[in-house]
Amino acid sequence: MIEIERKFLVLSNNFMAESLSKKRIVQAYLNSNPERAVRIRIKEDKAYLTIKGKGNSSGTTRLEWETEIPVEDAERLLPICEEGIIEKNRYEIKIGRHVFEVDVFLGENAGLIMAEIELQSESDFFEKPIWLGQEVTNDERFYNAYLSKRPFKSW
Repeated sequence: MIEIERKFLVLSNNFMAESLSKKRIVQAYLNSNPERAVRIRIKEDKAYLTIKGKGNSSGTTRLEWETEIPVEDAERLLPICEEGIIEKNRYEIKIGRHVFEVDVFLGENAGLIMAEIELQSESDFFEKPIWLGQEVTNDERFYNAYLSKRPFKSW
């Protein structure tokens, strides 16, 4: 239930050659309060309800609870979500013993490419691929909840 994650900007599309998979994601927020964000996500043929707590001072560690729900239920919930839908393609790339999830944003957030890596601890070592750019873990502008309200194209 505790998620330890770091986020980075991506410098190029070179990661695509290393990708294990590509999945389309559509998500929206029932509540985007920074203390507790509640999200609906549809990822291909599966859907999830997720609650995320506020991050620690580094932004790396926070509570995350997620459960799978029927896609039909998720589709029924989308219209009552807050304004702003996040659309992206997610690529998974294995580097060493870790998997990076690289999100290529679409729609109002087109042009933004971000990588996330989940770790066992905040001090967990991981290999950094050449396409990995600036770390933005603690920059709230790069949280999906923020992007749903203030899209990348408007910056």
